[in-house]
Amino acid sequence: MTARQRIDGARAFLLHAHPYSETSLIFDVFARDHGRLALLARGARRPRSALRGVLLAFQPLELGWHGGGEVKTLAKAEWLGGMPLPTGRGLLVGYYLNELLLKLLPREDAHATLFDAYAEALTSLSSTLASTALPDAAALRRFEKALLRELGYGLSLELDAASGEPLLPDLRYVYQLERGPVLAESHEGMLYRGKTLLDMAADDYRDPRTATESKQLMRQLLGHYLGGQALQSRRVFMELQEL
Repeated sequence: MTARQRIDGARAFLLHAHPYSETSLIFDVFARDHGRLALLARGARRPRSALRGVLLAFQPLELGWHGGGEVKTLAKAEWLGGMPLPTGRGLLVGYYLNELLLKLLPREDAHATLFDAYAEALTSLSSTLASTALPDAAALRRFEKALLRELGYGLSLELDAASGEPLLPDLRYVYQLERGPVLAESHEGMLYRGKTLLDMAADDYRDPRTATESKQLMRQLLGHYLGGQALQSRRVFMELQEL
């Protein structure tokens, strides 16, 4: 993008904000047709700035910006509405989704399918109004699967990576990173039921054991691709559970 080019009417979500000078902020946003990018919002920290009530996390926005370089200049922002803010555990999970995007998604690489999966997950989280209610596990797993797929790390969930045979529900498998499930030869290590993997392929998480094992598998895979980067949102969630 050159300094003269402008983008208007871009659907986006705010992922993170940090101060820039005494009066401005830099926002990391995820735009449907432009990917993750940084925008400088001049004057956004001023008490009377019109942007203060518009640039909200977990809310659908329509943005415009201009400029070249790594950080563009925000030109306009409009709140699109129609989505309640997540609360309680749903809010923490929302921060978890944002942190995954910030740590794993390259800048200025459009991922419309992933954007839609993110919006779907937020819709599910925002409907969880009670602070003690559990967020929709299916929406979270769909988002995590979409994230890995868009990054080029799509999951193999229906065939044995060694034999090429279909997985059997009652057998146990080891999930080998960047390869897929292989029939377990011992009871050591992290094992997954064939049914769990098949349920994940069908996005069916009604079985409590599937819900538990699918969470373990996604944590294993994401931990690998994060390369040892700790997730602050996960640490906070675990500390609150201990309390």
